[in-house]
Amino acid sequence: MNIPSLDLINMSEKYVITGGAGFIGSNLAEKLSKDNDVLVIDDLSAGKMENLGCLDVRFVKGDLTDPRLLKEAFSGASCVFHQAAIASVKKSVEDPSRTNAVGIDGTLNVLIAARDAGVSRVVQASSAAVYGSSLQLPKKEDMLPEPMSPYAVSKLAAEHYARVFQELYGLKTVSLRYFNVFGPKQDPYSEYSGVISRFISALLHDEQPVIYGDGEQTRDFVYVADVVSANILASRGAPGVYNIACAKSISLNTLAKVIGKILAKEVRPRYESARAGDIKHSLADISRAKRIGYSPKYSLEEALIETIQWFGKT
Repeated sequence: MNIPSLDLINMSEKYVITGGAGFIGSNLAEKLSKDNDVLVIDDLSAGKMENLGCLDVRFVKGDLTDPRLLKEAFSGASCVFHQAAIASVKKSVEDPSRTNAVGIDGTLNVLIAARDAGVSRVVQASSAAVYGSSLQLPKKEDMLPEPMSPYAVSKLAAEHYARVFQELYGLKTVSLRYFNVFGPKQDPYSEYSGVISRFISALLHDEQPVIYGDGEQTRDFVYVADVVSANILASRGAPGVYNIACAKSISLNTLAKVIGKILAKEVRPRYESARAGDIKHSLADISRAKRIGYSPKYSLEEALIETIQWFGKT
């Protein structure tokens, strides 16, 4: 089996990252910019310039509703990493129209611009949310999707558009179904933030974490450095749809205790009503992603320690 190497990305090529000032996008920009020409597009509605810090990247402020901007930005790029999204189930329930405009119309604009600019490949962020509340575990890519929120619908529609653009126009596309990503640069105060960043921030400020529901819901957490590696591998590997996770799950109650143990803090979570659109259990099968060389390098505890160290410095 011909598995691509992470080193293959270091060829001084041009890469464009939409949403590149956000959590995952900025971590990807940091990795890619060490050896390549990286252009970041972000409207800064959720991303922050401080996430790009001193990185050697070019920045364009703009959004996915501007086809001309996208086509110009994509010119000469070998791959577009499409990370921009309204990455919030809660927000999508409150404002489905905006989620549709960004997640579906915006993705269509990205694909058209990539095709017209002669880009050879688009790697886009999808989500485990497309699986919905199915009781089948672990989640496999060939399962029947059951989206439960406008956010999940937008991600599934984006996957279908990507596949169609590959079949009709020859634009190679990869959709990465992220499970629960965490790590440095994740903003605990943002409505888009993940549970781990909120837990860490609360405990560092001598507050108690909030858990929505009974805390027995399970999640498959994946460290952002592993997600960055998955994107790079996807830029060279076989097109398709891939789960990106650790293939291990943990309850939120147990997670809070683990974080508390690392921080030497007593944990007594405050429980609030479950949120609309949230799923109960999540666990990935990553056997398909292993075919392109993906394998998570960080254990949950190792990644939590690194994340806590980063939060302690900010």
